[in-house]
Amino acid sequence: QVQLVESGGGSVQAGGSVRLSCEVSVNSFNTYSIGWFRQAPGKERVFVAVHRGSGGTTYFADSVKGRFTISRDNAKNTVHLQMNNLKPEDTAVYYCAVDPPPRAILSAVSDSRHYDYWGQGTQVTVSS
Repeated sequence: QVQLVESGGGSVQAGGSVRLSCEVSVNSFNTYSIGWFRQAPGKERVFVAVHRGSGGTTYFADSVKGRFTISRDNAKNTVHLQMNNLKPEDTAVYYCAVDPPPRAILSAVSDSRHYDYWGQGTQVTVSS
């Protein structure tokens, strides 16, 4: 059973930074794509970023490009989402998710249907 544990959410003022972490209990962690999605109140869950494992390919939603980065520590089975220059519209519950092999092709990484396992979510609130 794959388990994901997110941490690092909280409240911050606009322009501030938050780092989210997602620890995944799975073997061969480096073969899994780990994605981040978010869901704002009253809205659908949307793609934020993904780290596609071995090879290090990353991909970001246009809304966060240049502000968010994603990194991976394969020794600790952990992926980090560094969020800088936060805006009030970044307020949401953030979820990490696992896309196991065979991973989705790059053009499909934003589709949540490719992710089989999800964390419980962590709240990020950005005040103006």
